[in-house]
Amino acid sequence: MEANDLLKKVRRIEIKARGLSRHIFAGEYQSAFKGKGMAFSEVREYQYGDDIRNIDWNVTARFNHPYIKVFEEERELTVMLLIDVSGSSDFGSNFQLKREIITEIAAVLAFSAIHNNDKIGVIFFSDKIEKFISPQKGKKHILRIIRELIDFKPESRETKISEALRYLTNVIKKRCTAFVISDFFDHDFENALRIANNKHDVIGLNIFDKREYEIPDVGLVRIKDAETGKLLWLDTSQKKVRDYYRSMRMSGNAKLIEIFSKAGVDYVDLETGEDYVRPLMKLFKKR
Repeated sequence: MEANDLLKKVRRIEIKARGLSRHIFAGEYQSAFKGKGMAFSEVREYQYGDDIRNIDWNVTARFNHPYIKVFEEERELTVMLLIDVSGSSDFGSNFQLKREIITEIAAVLAFSAIHNNDKIGVIFFSDKIEKFISPQKGKKHILRIIRELIDFKPESRETKISEALRYLTNVIKKRCTAFVISDFFDHDFENALRIANNKHDVIGLNIFDKREYEIPDVGLVRIKDAETGKLLWLDTSQKKVRDYYRSMRMSGNAKLIEIFSKAGVDYVDLETGEDYVRPLMKLFKKR
């Protein structure tokens, strides 16, 4: 992409994302995520009614009397965006590619974090870790993230969500809020999700396009898998073909809901070409 075109796109997304994060999401973000993290403050003698799970056994053994750890809320959070940059993100049928809505949502979340004095970092992933941007603050940092979101070219077009989740678990030592933004075509990540959510506060944002569920009757068409590159002919004039395609996607979505439910992870569907503000605000309020 030409430098001038890139700067125009960055500016356009910055204006939209800044407005949404400041005027719409500010309160919801604050109430949904602030105070989720707890930092160790001190130890004191055990008192009746204290949670025994907070007993500091080392100090207790040393003084032969029960002591507990005292925690306080961490007002500064680290927010991580796990961005799926695999080939399927280039799909879209409703005047917007999945990659474009991912970019907008990521920018809004980044500005929301910065407005609340939080750090923001990004993990770009396909079936491997494509790029890691460490958590930092400031407008300059956000603009770098937006530029990468717009112009990033992955080395691989396939997807492996477990790789991104394992990387998050291993690299980010301090508890963070992590948004996994993907179309979740890969379902082999349940164990990695559960482990990541035990350490961090993970949220799933499922980006989809209606044509992934409903194929129009346009006769014989050739379809290319965006991730594997495989080509196949599909006779969309046959109802059984369209019904089979839909049932496959519905089954996949049911599996996805089950995975998030078992891991105790909040999750929301966001459709290309549609308003994402309302479902995101609903998700924030639910928390």
